[in-house]
This record gives sequence, C-alpha cells and structure tokens, in this order.
Amino acid sequence: MDASATENDAAARKAIADHIRTLFEGPGSRQWYDGYEAVSQTRHALQCAQNAIAASAEERLVSAAFLHDIGHLIDLNGRDKFQSGTDAQHEEIGANWLGQWFPPSVTEPIRWHVAAKRYLCATEPSYHASLSLVSQRSLELQGGVMSAGECAAFEKIRFSADAIRLRRWDDYAKDPEKPLPDFQDVMAYIMRSVHVSVM
Repeated sequence: MDASATENDAAARKAIADHIRTLFEGPGSRQWYDGYEAVSQTRHALQCAQNAIAASAEERLVSAAFLHDIGHLIDLNGRDKFQSGTDAQHEEIGANWLGQWFPPSVTEPIRWHVAAKRYLCATEPSYHASLSLVSQRSLELQGGVMSAGECAAFEKIRFSADAIRLRRWDDYAKDPEKPLPDFQDVMAYIMRSVHVSVM
C-alpha cells in the first residue's frame, strides 16, 4: 500500500470512528432509558469494553463490547417500544448498521448477544437472578428463556461462543461508580477493527 492509500485508509477509519463517537457523546450520554438503568449508554459501553480488555480479548471483541448496544442510539424510539412492551431488536439494528464498516467477527457477536442471554438463562440456573431488573424484563420481550431445541441451534452458530463472552461483559458493565477507560483509547480499538475492504 502506497503512502497516499495509507493516508486515505487512516482518514476513513477516523471518519467512521468520529461518526460513532458522536452517537455516544450525544444520545449515548443520557441516562439509559431515562433511568431504567443506573448508567448511561456511554458509561455502559466503556465499562463493557473495559471488561473485554481485562479478559485479554481480541481487538475485534473489544470493539464488539463497546458497540454492542449501539442499536439503542440509532433507534431513538427504543425507549417507547420498551415501555409499550415491544422488543426494539436493538441487536439486529446495531449489527446491520455496523455491517457497513465492520467484519462479521465484530458484528455477529453483537447480533447474538441477546440470544446469548436467553441461552444462559436456560443453561445456568443462577444466571437469571444475576440480571438487572431491566434485563429481566427485556428478556420476556426478547423471547424468554430458550427451549432445549433453541439452545442446540444457538450452539451451532459460528459466533455463539463470542456472543456469550460479550454477554457476560455486558452484564457486569452497569456500575455507576467504577472508573472508566479513556474514551480515545477505546476508540483506537474501533478504528483498528474497521474492515478495510468496505471503505
């Protein structure tokens, strides 16, 4: 790759990261669903990425951890849907939108992280009780606990193991007091995870 192409690549990565950062600095900075959770979407995303980094996860999974709930920031009607008892399908919205710039190794764990919650509720007896009250409520809107057949099908999905890891980081990323990683440090993971071939 010549110098011009390298500069263009870096500029494109930065533009994508800046676009994403704008979402987190705007709607993401507000209280999650107006107080249903104790943290903002941005604090939650940063903590989730922090959990992935602490687990020595690959860069693509740190990016997935940070971006997993971006569907909430794209569809700003999600709060109203939640209140009316409708699943906003934020995982599908987010994964599809991110697919413009990121490879499946980033987007598919995001697409399946809600299914991973349903799976863990079915396979780990204590898991449901560990969920926040909002997460327990949304579980019912998202299809409830998986059946044995659904669990078997989920296990065959290519990125199901990654989705389960992401789910666990997600569950422990709602602490309003925990110090956060530097936003720019996390955004560096995002820029490095962009799929060059789609730019």
